[in-house]
Amino acid sequence: MSRAVFLFPTTHQALWAEEVAGEAGLPVELVPAPPGSPALCDLALETFPRLDGNVRAALAAAGVEFTPYERPPPPTR
Repeated sequence: MSRAVFLFPTTHQALWAEEVAGEAGLPVELVPAPPGSPALCDLALETFPRLDGNVRAALAAAGVEFTPYERPPPPTR
């Protein structure tokens, strides 16, 4: 199953994002940042794809700095 993943410039921002999402009643989980991602800290926030917009809105409203993670396309043969 695909997940929506958010990257952060600092661990503080990642932990704050988890708190903001939790207070908004959004199910999220702190996970290791994906290998090879441009994350500046080692944590990422993961949620269900259908909640991507809700999480983005909650984080933006709170002033949390984040970058949505775009998975690279699979290699073609």
